Amino acid sequence: MEGIRVLDLTSVLFGPYCTMLLGDMGADVVKIEAPAGDTTRKIGPGHNPGMAAFFLLCNRNKRSICLDLKHEEAREALWRLVDTADVFIHSIRPQAIRRLGFGPDAVRARNPRIVYAGLHGFSEQGPYAGRPAYDDIIQGGSGLAALMEPLAGEPRFTPMVAADKTSGLMATWAVAAALLHRERTGEGQFVEVPMFEAMAHFNTMEHLYGHVFDPPLTPMGYPRVLAGWRKPYPTADGHLNVLAYNDGQWRRFVEAAGRPELADDPLYAGIGARTENVEKLYAVVGEILATRTTEEWVELLERLEIPYMRVNAMGDLPDDPHLKAVGFFRRMDHPSEGPIVQPDFPVRFGKSGHVYAHHPPRLGQHTAELLAEAGYGADEIDALLATGAAVG
Repeated sequence: MEGIRVLDLTSVLFGPYCTMLLGDMGADVVKIEAPAGDTTRKIGPGHNPGMAAFFLLCNRNKRSICLDLKHEEAREALWRLVDTADVFIHSIRPQAIRRLGFGPDAVRARNPRIVYAGLHGFSEQGPYAGRPAYDDIIQGGSGLAALMEPLAGEPRFTPMVAADKTSGLMATWAVAAALLHRERTGEGQFVEVPMFEAMAHFNTMEHLYGHVFDPPLTPMGYPRVLAGWRKPYPTADGHLNVLAYNDGQWRRFVEAAGRPELADDPLYAGIGARTENVEKLYAVVGEILATRTTEEWVELLERLEIPYMRVNAMGDLPDDPHLKAVGFFRRMDHPSEGPIVQPDFPVRFGKSGHVYAHHPPRLGQHTAELLAEAGYGADEIDALLATGAAVG
């Protein structure tokens, strides 16, 4: 995406995750922050104010300009940046961005070729339009928290910022698709990425299940992933992740385990039968796995090419031999924060590659540089800084 300039008026994780991925693919991402800075600058441990761990993790490959958009001069500076941009992306509620004067109609009137991406909590077409939203709100509203109730005894959020990241991925490909459309037609466009709909889409891919038919054939919910036994199996001395999923893997597994009669048992003969009887399936596999040590199973499953992995804690990942071999965790020297570690961009391109062009920036680190690129002279930049319209 070299040569594509992205104006990033997002904060927290939904938008910054999207724009970081665009930056990883080569886009010139300009992070536009208010004087208080992105909220995540204050979340987590850190060496210096405004450079906390959460911020460092999702803001590489960006340059920071600090503008106080309550000032008319700051808004004019943003308009000048709009003139240079290919993408305008924000996570401000739609009514608030319009009050600032930077709604989709206004921005696209100024720059008709721009891709304007509104990252909203809810679509503007529905009754929830304009509501504030965060990850917890969307996890609960989209059905994800309730999926945990049979296992946890109550609705529970997943222990990750799942809705923000899922929606951020959707926003990334939506922006890329809109840029491809522009390349073919010359047309910019408005793109809306609502978190609620994005997460509802994500959750219903498997869990709509029998409701794909009208009238429904079964309740909603994919039985295999809702089974109480769906968890790492205890072995004789630990735990192991194992899934003999297709018919060939199932037959090889039970034959090697000394239970060949299970291959043709009507309860388990065929993936449809195993799905229908999934609780019994997981229970019998659990009984089998408990008879040998983890290392014995690893040797056997590796030889039989049956999918398995050891159970890693988060703290184990930096030492995982595969992740080490592919260089997944990148260590680099940040000019103000010292040595930092980042999870690398996980996709490998045969031709275009990905980049690490900019360390996560200090607040307003590139204000003067970006104003100069927008055509401001040195005296004009000094005046903006003196009035507080810009901070750097």
